Amino acid sequence: MSKKYSKIDEYKEKGDWNKTWSLIEEKSPDFLEAYLNFRDVPHQTSSIPHKYRELILVAINVATTHMYGPGTKRHIENAKKHGATEQEVLETIQMVSIMGIHSCNLGYPLVSEIYGEK
Repeated sequence: MSKKYSKIDEYKEKGDWNKTWSLIEEKSPDFLEAYLNFRDVPHQTSSIPHKYRELILVAINVATTHMYGPGTKRHIENAKKHGATEQEVLETIQMVSIMGIHSCNLGYPLVSEIYGEK
């Protein structure tokens, strides 16, 4: 790459690099640089302490709609580094598990509507 991509370099240096981004970097580095700048805005302007941002990121990565293991691991490690206890991480994961019932909350009424109440 002849052009300098400072955000890509920053993510690699701070150890927050997602290995799957390497292909995006190879094929579309301008897009990846723009995505990482966008992704970073809440981290740059946040009044939420770092520990809690990491717990939120654990929740996002462990969520039923995402389930991204490497990101979950990375953010659990970061949360620990920033003072989160094991219990806080476990409770974060437990709270996210509540999302699973929403499939039923959405689907069951629609099945009843389409198939008729019995």
